[in-house]
Amino acid sequence: MTPDAIRAALRLYLVLDPDFVDGAPVEALRAALAGGVTMVQLRAKGRTDRETLALGRPMRAICGDAGIPLVINDRLDLGLALGADGVHLGVDDLPLEDARRLAGPGFLIGYSPETDDGARGAAERGADYLGIGPVFGTATKADAGAALGLAEFGRRRALTALPVVAIGGIGVANASEAIAAGADGVAVVSAILRASDPRTAAQALAGAVATALRA
Repeated sequence: MTPDAIRAALRLYLVLDPDFVDGAPVEALRAALAGGVTMVQLRAKGRTDRETLALGRPMRAICGDAGIPLVINDRLDLGLALGADGVHLGVDDLPLEDARRLAGPGFLIGYSPETDDGARGAAERGADYLGIGPVFGTATKADAGAALGLAEFGRRRALTALPVVAIGGIGVANASEAIAAGADGVAVVSAILRASDPRTAAQALAGAVATALRA
């Protein structure tokens, strides 16, 4: 994917964690895609490898039919096994250089840096985009750390030319603030998965992001 195509895909990025879904994850996925989600990450930290593959296979088919990229959180091996479009790595996961060497040039690699140097050096190490946060704080990821705030998010975002998605405590009310601070898109979990109507929630978020990007 080109950088512009990645920026477009990051506009509304759903982190689909089955622990935050009431009901079938694939139904939540279908509703979210119908509402305008542009990229999906499967995050199943509490599941075994076999359980993650069983979750991921129908999601891969659904995303593929919709033309929406699917990436797998943390695990390059599971991403490759699923035929996913990419992987999203953190600082304690497989190093970017090794992931790029194993995956090859056409595989999407996202990265969540925790330092300025991590953000600056991510592109040359093999990352295609960054996830920076938590911007507003979050209860959906236990090890996410303290909220950066908009000013710090914007400062760190300015350290890289890579596409950037903002994550952490983002909903309809503050999505435009993250975009104004420099994000190419927003990543959400509970704002869609915990909504009474995930499709309508996704539509509202997609609309907020589109309006902010036009501004």
